[in-house]
Amino acid sequence: MPNLPLLSICIWLPIVGGLWVLFAGARAPALAVKKESLIISVATLLFSVPLYTGFDLSTAEMQFVERLPWIPAFDITYHLGIDGIALPLIVLTTFTTVLVVLAGWEVVQDRAYQYFATFLILEGLMVGVFAALDAILFYVFWEAMLIPMFIIIGVWGGKRRVYAALKFFLYTFLGSVFMLVGLLYLYFKGGSFDILDMHRLPLALDAQKWLFVAFFLAFAVKIPMWPVHTWLPDAHVEAPTGGSVILAAIMLKMGGYGFLRFSLPIVPDGSYYFEGVMVALSLIAIVYITFVALVQRDMKRLIAYSSVSHMGFVTLGIFIVFRVMQESGSAEGAIMGMTGGMVQMISHGFVSGALFLCVGVLYDRMHSREIADYGGVVNTMPKFASLMMLFVMANCALPATSGFVGEFLVILASAKAGFWIAFLAATTLVLGAAYTLWMYKRVVFGAVANDAVAALRDIGCREQTILIALAVAVLLLGLWPAPLIDVMRASVENLVLNVVTSKLP
Repeated sequence: MPNLPLLSICIWLPIVGGLWVLFAGARAPALAVKKESLIISVATLLFSVPLYTGFDLSTAEMQFVERLPWIPAFDITYHLGIDGIALPLIVLTTFTTVLVVLAGWEVVQDRAYQYFATFLILEGLMVGVFAALDAILFYVFWEAMLIPMFIIIGVWGGKRRVYAALKFFLYTFLGSVFMLVGLLYLYFKGGSFDILDMHRLPLALDAQKWLFVAFFLAFAVKIPMWPVHTWLPDAHVEAPTGGSVILAAIMLKMGGYGFLRFSLPIVPDGSYYFEGVMVALSLIAIVYITFVALVQRDMKRLIAYSSVSHMGFVTLGIFIVFRVMQESGSAEGAIMGMTGGMVQMISHGFVSGALFLCVGVLYDRMHSREIADYGGVVNTMPKFASLMMLFVMANCALPATSGFVGEFLVILASAKAGFWIAFLAATTLVLGAAYTLWMYKRVVFGAVANDAVAALRDIGCREQTILIALAVAVLLLGLWPAPLIDVMRASVENLVLNVVTSKLP
């Protein structure tokens, strides 16, 4: 499909389709609404596949570029394009949305047309974040996607849904305001909102420091990094299953993407100045949050804290590049660390999404997320227990699963930066296994805990399809990560080269 505007299609097809479902679905049967939503999400996934098959692995240049005038008075354009960093995240978004639509097929009966329309619109906005090459266009997509997620949590969430939705919105919105100030400064300094022009703009060290802080406040909240992570457990616990999946699988990755697209290439000297703080915060998230996860009684809250810990590996892999270059003098370790951080983002999308879907399967049957309410699930749901075991092992970074690849690369790169950094990062292999396996043991193994567990029915065809699709993705990335690493290699190498090159005037 060489002449089709594939990026625009992947953005606007779900948005327009979602609006159609929203306005036409009120008068249509619920089943028809679900079928239309599934068709739209599958079509978007199919249109994203040629982005991968037609991607040129040999260059770090932006591909599938689209550019149209938008607000000429301020040189603001509708500018889209992707590189090896954005492409995997777009495919992850379109793949996950299909699974979310299927996950809500039988569960969502109340206002189904609004529920599915909201997720479709959210999908288009998230793809727009990864594809935008104009800073204002990026900011519009970045802020607009908060609205559908706010609605998802606030309307279809749990008992404290309004509190969780407001906390989510205020944390992420307030952080983004500082990013807007930084983008406006860059525009007045360089005269362009084009992100690639911003990459080439020389900046004084003091300006880079302040810009780094502005970007940090936006992206650290989104990841979220310690100590601005407290909105995430509340949002996960109160969100419906589909909302938790999108939050964990896609929206957390936007913080990491922001560091890679804005902080490192625009303010490399500022990033170097703060790299010690970023490494320290990453290690605190990896180690401390695992102990917090150990004491959780709610399965969703435990997995939410697990996400904070695993995303610490992403930021560690991203910001370890300076120390690796300083210690080894070679770009190889820096490239390894950044590649590991990117692989970890994709893997975490599969694994955390699968774990939240597993909790959703149990919640749909028992209406409880409390670990103490379960026990002996394997006796009544053996198929479910087998698939959940795979995702639990991937969360523990078991070799041959996707969770191992990213964490192993980051730990190897950390070893080139210093023993204690690698040691602290590697503790997650033990501590992560402790809280994850302990949860699995209490929920799945042992004698049947009560009559409610004894009455559980195993997963049906629809639920099997969703979990098997994720199981295949987890195993494929764990056994054969080359297709993903090859896509991002040129872009990561180019980014590392730019990051270690000063932009001081």
